[in-house]
Amino acid sequence: MDTATVPQTRLLRTAIPGPRSNALQAERMRQVSSGFGTALPVFIERAEGGILQDVDGNRIIDFASGIAVTSVGAANPLVQARVSAQLARFTHTCFMVTEYESFTAVCAWLNAHTPGDFEKRTALFSTGSEAVENAIKIARAATGRARVLVFDDAYHGRSLLTMAMTAKEKPYKITFGPFPTEIVRAPMAAPLRWPSGAENATAEAVAGVEAVLAEHGPETFAAMVIEPIQGEGGFIVPAPGFLAGLRDIAARHGIVFVLDEVQAGMGRTGTMFASEHEGVAADLLVTGKALGGGLPLTAVTGRVELMNAVHTGGLGGTYAGNPLACAAALGVFEAFENGDLLAGALRIESTARRFLEPLVAEDSPIVDFRGRGAMLAIEFADSGTLEPRPELAAAVAARCHQQGVLVLVCGTYGNVIRLLPPLVIEQDLLEDGLAVLRTAVETIYAESTVGAAAVHA
Repeated sequence: MDTATVPQTRLLRTAIPGPRSNALQAERMRQVSSGFGTALPVFIERAEGGILQDVDGNRIIDFASGIAVTSVGAANPLVQARVSAQLARFTHTCFMVTEYESFTAVCAWLNAHTPGDFEKRTALFSTGSEAVENAIKIARAATGRARVLVFDDAYHGRSLLTMAMTAKEKPYKITFGPFPTEIVRAPMAAPLRWPSGAENATAEAVAGVEAVLAEHGPETFAAMVIEPIQGEGGFIVPAPGFLAGLRDIAARHGIVFVLDEVQAGMGRTGTMFASEHEGVAADLLVTGKALGGGLPLTAVTGRVELMNAVHTGGLGGTYAGNPLACAAALGVFEAFENGDLLAGALRIESTARRFLEPLVAEDSPIVDFRGRGAMLAIEFADSGTLEPRPELAAAVAARCHQQGVLVLVCGTYGNVIRLLPPLVIEQDLLEDGLAVLRTAVETIYAESTVGAAAVHA
């Protein structure tokens, strides 16, 4: 077995994508549904630390982590050891048929570590959408109510129910309706674009939520679902106090308060769960992505009286809590034990602020640098009107890709570049990638300014 390590330096041997990736991409187009998009059409041969090594020998700095999945690294030895040991024993039995101890061990860790000073139970699943849907099922079973409150700019998944809960139309919802009903949307306290100013966002958004509930009848709502930091919506950090305000509203009306931490949880923001920054605890908390260290595993953890409200047999799934994925999660938990990974997230934030925050200026198309820990973003818009500039975000991302730095575009308007480096990324590599991104921003903006001046000359 090849045990050589991947050097933690950026290296361009060919153009990106290179000839072997281009050949594989041509075959992919002949074999795979075109419904799958790709941020960067390169084929990866090895991955380790903060580097993705492609089939052409290029070493690409990973600022994506498989969309916040490989937070502990794509080849973490603790995860590998546990998965290898489990692989030697058996790959699957289905927990609903015969049980295995690792499933219970993962649930026990989540019960002990998710916020909230109350007795908890956990259910394991395979995908984020599946876990969010099961949180809704649990809330409906416990309350006997139907409606679900969600928020502007939310993203909760790609299944029919979670698409209905998701705000962004394209590419997630277009052509796929009709969607399940009983989904109601409320204002999100997004500071940058709040009409009367960021200082008013919390109070006015909370009032807006109260108004929406009053309009539909608060007694008809089973659940209120929100991301503590929005993901696909643009890495929007809610205005201070908004989550606490929602927690109070939910408690007052008997609505189950659900925090979707699929992307923001598991150490990504410098605390184990992003909601810890706001000092709030969910009735039900949904985790995923980084939970399985690269294997498909998600969970719903919550108050025992809610989790046990569902009839026996009402929760499950053939692959829910697969033993290989549970073994991987136990390796992830072990990787977090000494605190280095949480410190790594804070180190990433501090370094990124030093490189990127100065780009936010009065005449700059970067109108915001935001996020927490290793969940960070820059937003491109007109500095005066805040009109989104998705073409600049796309151009900057493309320039970074050409230079061997993988970044992802997100946001309701497609005008946000998000940064999700693995928490284990080495400092020199992090700084190299951020320097490439900063130069790309400066270069693309200069080129666009010159082009605009030529058009108007």
